[in-house]
Amino acid sequence: MGKIVFYEGRNFQGRHWECSSDCMDTFRHFNYCNSLRVSGGHCVLYEKPHYMGYQYILSPGEYPDYHWWMGFNNCIRSCQMFPPYRGSYRMRIYNRPDMMGHSMEFMDDCPNVYDRFRYRDIFSCNIMEGYWIFYEHPNYRGRQYFLRPGEYRACGDWGCHNPMVGSFRRMRTLM
Repeated sequence: MGKIVFYEGRNFQGRHWECSSDCMDTFRHFNYCNSLRVSGGHCVLYEKPHYMGYQYILSPGEYPDYHWWMGFNNCIRSCQMFPPYRGSYRMRIYNRPDMMGHSMEFMDDCPNVYDRFRYRDIFSCNIMEGYWIFYEHPNYRGRQYFLRPGEYRACGDWGCHNPMVGSFRRMRTLM
């Protein structure tokens, strides 16, 4: 499916560990992560064990420093791998919990949610096709949230405490 190589030092230096499957607690493999390489698919890194805390969604590539993946620090405690996806993308967002209120369907990236949806808050959504990434701020900045197909009846279902979503994009595999 894919592989992540975690390095304790910047620029791929120091102790390292290779991972080719989901890992709910990386602590026994390394103390901190300052650089990494991702190949063969996307991955989601989490600041805490058991897929909790800040999320970082990475495409295949090299990341010589944690700032390259918009990391707040060098603490990575769990990870999930996702194979390349080449299908369709479709989701519906709602301005109220439990799929209520004003809604809009999307099939493409949105750099500014307010400009297109006229609401700043997304309280629930239904991901019908594809993998999506929500960002806290417009233009794909701030905290990231990974969403796979399914119903998310409240913003806490995708790991956030605040329903404000500034932008979102499809998690695409470049050919």
